[in-house]
Amino acid sequence: MKTPVVDYREFRLKKLNEPRFSHLKLLVGWLVYFLFYFLTENLIPASACHPVHCWVDDVVPFTEWFVIFYVGWFFLIAFSLIYFALYDIESFKSLSKFIMITQFVAIVCYIVYPTRQDLRPEVFPRNNIFTAVLTFIYAFDTPTGVCPSLHVAYSLGIASVWLKRKDSTVLTKVFITAFATCICLSVMFVKQHSAVDVFFAIILGALAELVVFRKRYFQKAHFGKSEPFSAQ
Repeated sequence: MKTPVVDYREFRLKKLNEPRFSHLKLLVGWLVYFLFYFLTENLIPASACHPVHCWVDDVVPFTEWFVIFYVGWFFLIAFSLIYFALYDIESFKSLSKFIMITQFVAIVCYIVYPTRQDLRPEVFPRNNIFTAVLTFIYAFDTPTGVCPSLHVAYSLGIASVWLKRKDSTVLTKVFITAFATCICLSVMFVKQHSAVDVFFAIILGALAELVVFRKRYFQKAHFGKSEPFSAQ
């Protein structure tokens, strides 16, 4: 089993500014995001939101088993952050910054131009474990604040970081790419997002990519190759 690059058993709050633990301060971004998520969900009514819809939404069928990937997104985020925090601090920093950028821009969008989607089926065509899970998701997650989709934006960031790691195996890269792709598709198939939300999330992800990895692209453009991404 690999040895963690940081011994978190020695962590104390007063040591947060020490170089070996300072990267954990990036997790504060999650607290800020959850605060604004709660505020936007509860203070901006659906009636004040602009409906998002395009012809693609009418073509994509409701497919409840895609909820596997939709829910799997939460585990992918947690696993990636924990793994990087243990074994690759530079990747942890990059993914955290990518997420914070997408969170900030998305929250601004939700406030300045609040959106909603009216795509959820009124009655499920089938009753099974997948629709039961979706019933729970629909109950606590309102169909507002949808454009851009953070499910998609985060997935792009996670895939980007894993693909850039020099220690990622081919199998890992294939799995992460396939899983992230399925997550991006799932938001439309379970009717949580419009294809419009996915489109703007891709643009947002591209913006975060350029900001977080600008030095890497600069080196590649000027020297023909970049330094290995991981600090391992």
